[in-house]
Amino acid sequence: MAPSNEWKKTGCVLCAQNCGLEVQVRDNRMVRVRPDKENPRSRGYVCRKGMNILNHQYPADRVTQPLKRVGSKFVPVTWDQALDEIAEKLTRILDDHGPRSLAYVGASAQGGHFEGAFGVGFLRSLGSQYLYSSAGQEFSGSWWVYGRTLGKQYNLPIPHEAETSMLVGWGWNGMESHQMPRAPQVLKALAKDPDRTLVVVDPRKSETAAIADIHLALRPGTDALLMKAMIALILDKGWEDKAYLAEHVHDFEAIRPWFRDVDIPAALAVCEVDYQTVEALCRKMTRERWCIHPDLGIYMGRHSALNSYFMMILGAVCGIFGKPGGNLIPGMVMPMGRHADERNPKNWRTLATDLPPAAAGSFPPAVLPEEILSNDDQRLRAVFVSATNPLRAYPDTTAYETAFKELDLLVVNDIAMSETAALAHYVLPCRTYYESWDGTFFPWSWPEVYFQMRRPVVEPPEECLEASQIFTRLARRMGITPEIPDQVREAAQKAVAAENDPAAAAQARLAFGGELITWAGSQPDVFKKMVFVLAETLGEEWDSAAKAALWGMLMTAPESFRENAARAGFAPGLDQGEKVFQAVMDHPEGLWVGRADTDNPLAAVKTPSGKIELHIPELEEEAKALSPASESRDLTLPPEFPLVLNAGRHTRHNANTLMRNPEWNQGRRACTVAVHEETAQALGLADGDSVKVTTAAGSAVGELEVTHQVRPGTVLIPHGFGLNYNGETYGINVNRLTQGTHRDFLGTPLHRFVPCRVEAAPIER
Repeated sequence: MAPSNEWKKTGCVLCAQNCGLEVQVRDNRMVRVRPDKENPRSRGYVCRKGMNILNHQYPADRVTQPLKRVGSKFVPVTWDQALDEIAEKLTRILDDHGPRSLAYVGASAQGGHFEGAFGVGFLRSLGSQYLYSSAGQEFSGSWWVYGRTLGKQYNLPIPHEAETSMLVGWGWNGMESHQMPRAPQVLKALAKDPDRTLVVVDPRKSETAAIADIHLALRPGTDALLMKAMIALILDKGWEDKAYLAEHVHDFEAIRPWFRDVDIPAALAVCEVDYQTVEALCRKMTRERWCIHPDLGIYMGRHSALNSYFMMILGAVCGIFGKPGGNLIPGMVMPMGRHADERNPKNWRTLATDLPPAAAGSFPPAVLPEEILSNDDQRLRAVFVSATNPLRAYPDTTAYETAFKELDLLVVNDIAMSETAALAHYVLPCRTYYESWDGTFFPWSWPEVYFQMRRPVVEPPEECLEASQIFTRLARRMGITPEIPDQVREAAQKAVAAENDPAAAAQARLAFGGELITWAGSQPDVFKKMVFVLAETLGEEWDSAAKAALWGMLMTAPESFRENAARAGFAPGLDQGEKVFQAVMDHPEGLWVGRADTDNPLAAVKTPSGKIELHIPELEEEAKALSPASESRDLTLPPEFPLVLNAGRHTRHNANTLMRNPEWNQGRRACTVAVHEETAQALGLADGDSVKVTTAAGSAVGELEVTHQVRPGTVLIPHGFGLNYNGETYGINVNRLTQGTHRDFLGTPLHRFVPCRVEAAPIER
């Protein structure tokens, strides 16, 4: 490794923005962190999470050798023993019960997506399609809607805030949760600009709502009704963008009648928002260039998929899609998943719950316990968990605990002894994201396409591997990977040996590619296993399966990326992928590797008509039936649960389950049960009291926080707490209070509307 006391470029792995960082390394240990001003996307911005990554890198419960459960304890074993036993048990399960008995839970990490390629490759090579990920947890409804309206489930129409006149944040608290590059800086600048408008639609006065020009504090759970009323109001006034609808929308007249007889004043009264304010906002939406930024308040609220559907209709009526300053489909290095239309009979559904992989190939984790506990002979019996912690990240912890204990084989790849790992049969030690090559594919810029391949900044413990390497070794033992000819392996050795001379290395890698394709061309099945072949050739020489996968991905990139790369200055040709790869290697801070087609921003729409298709038959009945009367009835809370829990508050003090050491929040009230002063007074409670929160799923005890940031009648608890660290549990595991069955028809858990009650916690004596 490099000399001690060196500053090295890397990135944050604690949220999807992956802001650029520099870390100081002393004697193979990360000791200090600072923002990277040379990162072209984050430009020197980083939040306190990124500044605290040392707490992520060095957990006290780090796993550094393979572990096997023996009785109630774990014992160290060799890699060979662990992998041989896992392969033997998995083979027996598949032989006895078929491929539907296998699931992979992963591809969810905020810091690295390459293990997803290997995990999915491993899964599909064994005949299974059961990928469960956090995308399925949060985005099943929205990505399914994008698939129907824009042609591909991974076509995410991101807000183009740089050129917008008005940004509408709906169910999003960007000042705390980011979800766009440099979000707090962008939002503050927008709020201060007299020529631009910041709108927030959120039941509570969040940190973002506090600086907004317009805050619609709607009643919790009424987002769909408010959007339907706004669409109806615009159409009733004749304000819709008729030219845009005629040119870019295929079937608007089929849905127009749904909005003709809406009682708009009654709907807005149910939503508890002012008619004049909404009318004025609708007028601005039809006169100005605006974009919408939705988040979990929409995705995981009541009517999850319908929320996203009405959002698409509202935006189309105003003509914002495919326009600078509106919402645009970004260029991508690699789509985050595949288009998995459930109408295609080749795409599986879950056996017990009959749900599709609506989130670009990912099934919803909310149903996983039911799939394990099913009586079907093909029920899930073997689960591989990689780089995620279902027992804290996914709904209904109690159901997960019960289900995972019933598995015949649970294998967990992780850096620490997580709550999920504690239930595993085998725990396999991973390198951290600062000990390995890795990158993410979050597409949060337009028209530029950004990519950073983070490289190791410190050496890993001797027995720790990339998750990608673990799947590669398992693939070999399961007979997935073909025998690789000597000439291919020798070509890989020559390619890596030439790296002191970049020009010679490029030619040597191209020569390796020639040998590889010549061999694979004679055995077409090799192409399906190529990720493992690359890992065993270039990856063996580099000690990184992920880095090898990057090279292979760029060499075989789809035409859309090749066109984007050419617009960014990478000349087309057989060696274009090699040029991009070398540029990525030369820029540890990351770089713009592509540029979207600004002349045709709707080119990525891949519907049969080539236009935005707004008529989704499966949602027609629900869309038409939604009314002030139906919502007034359905929003009535049961007497035993008179409050609404928002399960999963975003703050600068939580980072999913990636920060296990609570010391990073020392001295801060990071995990509280937050309520409004009126609610506290009605319950006879005061700030700092110990309270018990109860839902249909269970109860949890925590510290009460009284704040005006919460709407009366609602309760906020952050996610990412309740972790068992050094023998103690800090904060509430909010998923102990959520039920996997409290979900929409695509499996999205409705975490933003969980009926609950709060009472003083009994004093323990």
